[in-house]
Amino acid sequence: MDKELHEKYEYARRRLKQKKRLYFHFVLFLIGSLFFLIIEKLFDIQPFEGWYLWAVTIWFFLFILHFIKVYITDRFMNKEWEREQINRLVAKQEQRIKQLVQKAEDELST
Repeated sequence: MDKELHEKYEYARRRLKQKKRLYFHFVLFLIGSLFFLIIEKLFDIQPFEGWYLWAVTIWFFLFILHFIKVYITDRFMNKEWEREQINRLVAKQEQRIKQLVQKAEDELST
């Protein structure tokens, strides 16, 4: 298997693993929220007022952060994006070096 095909396979495998973990996190969130609700209503366990809503809200916020990481951040800022940014910066640096060399040559010739 050539290097490019292997990189594509590894990227696809990593993305699939990320999405699988996100879906598992979502299911765990739903089951956990239901469990917290049952604990609060059925067993009447209340360490403090509104603890259920605080727990679910914090957990939901963590799930949203996980969602953003998987579907927004990692989708656009992957290895290909890194390569493009490096190539752009290297080209910019090479252009600047050429300008400096040209400027030095012009000053020496005058």
